[in-house]
Amino acid sequence: MDNSFNSIIEREQNSIYQTYKRLPIVIEKAEGCRIFSKNGEVYLDFLSGIAVNALGHSHPKIIEAIEEQIRKYMHVSNYFYQEPQIELAEILIKHSKLDKVFFSNSGTEANEAAIKLVRKWGNTINKTEIIAFSGGFHGRTYGALSIMDKPPYKDGMGPFLDNCKVIPLNDIYSLMENINSKTAAVVLEFIQGEGGVSQPTEEFIETIKELKSVHNFLLVADEIQTGIGRTGKMFGFEHFDIKPDIISMAKGMGGGLPLGGIIVSEELSKLWKQGNHGTTYGGNAVACRTGYVVIEALENGLLQQVQEIGDYLHNELVKIKNDFNSKVIEVRGRGLMKGLLLNFEAAILVKQLLERNVISNAASGNVLRIIPPLIVQKHEIDEFVSKTRDSLNNL
Repeated sequence: MDNSFNSIIEREQNSIYQTYKRLPIVIEKAEGCRIFSKNGEVYLDFLSGIAVNALGHSHPKIIEAIEEQIRKYMHVSNYFYQEPQIELAEILIKHSKLDKVFFSNSGTEANEAAIKLVRKWGNTINKTEIIAFSGGFHGRTYGALSIMDKPPYKDGMGPFLDNCKVIPLNDIYSLMENINSKTAAVVLEFIQGEGGVSQPTEEFIETIKELKSVHNFLLVADEIQTGIGRTGKMFGFEHFDIKPDIISMAKGMGGGLPLGGIIVSEELSKLWKQGNHGTTYGGNAVACRTGYVVIEALENGLLQQVQEIGDYLHNELVKIKNDFNSKVIEVRGRGLMKGLLLNFEAAILVKQLLERNVISNAASGNVLRIIPPLIVQKHEIDEFVSKTRDSLNNL
């Protein structure tokens, strides 16, 4: 079989539904923060599988956990008690201070579970409406799409769920106008990934808290991208004085394997009965073992490293903004979830960086999203910064 670069691309186009805009890279292998292509190029990876590879590529402890678990069993279904699930759930409960975990395969499934649980709770007290915010991204299933305002993902595929509203982020007047006694839940990302690394303000969060005390709705924290250490804390909501009723998770939690889930409050943990919700693959033992390795690493110093390296990256990005103030408008984000707001399409800078063997990502049109593996080192930050400067100079 011909495995040349052009042949692989042709075979892919002939066999796979063309829904992705792929980078012109055929991967041979990946290690740490580097991706190695079949034609001998080495790339610095500041996309990390779209914030998935928390411990980078091919981390030895991830590989060890996978090998150990698959020699025991890979999949047995949720008809059985499985220690990898229980151990991961216990450590998630410890950090979230909530009550129970339901495991899924992905982030969109986690948010779908959250929506179903919200509706189950709301139907008992005549609350039906779910409020979410412009720029948010919650997945590709119908429930998730119903609480998003992303036309490219929705056009021609409706109708979507009733009783869902998407209102402007950080618009307190709109918040007060739309939340009422019918509100069952507010769904919020504490940093929007797809939404250009945008954040709610302190005042906005305080208003949600006040309205919650008046109208008694649930707060769903979409931590699919911000969770599991990405922002320098275990969860993004910890940067604010607020506690959610449901946390949805995925991406970095599995360390590279498909794993999602929700953590819920004690009140909500009693709503679903056996058979009300389920999944065949959710909580796969191999993925749960890698998830435990990720959180264990965060507990053993990695979370502190994310804070320190994140601060270093932030300061370097501020210097870039100051030196290129005609092109860079703002530095956004926390920890190792950063964004550069540009006055031009970020895809142009992504292309320039790729020509310099750096993999990055554009979000919300004019934001360069920067989400390296959490294990990234200072010299790799320096390399990224240097090549970003070079790219901006070239523009």
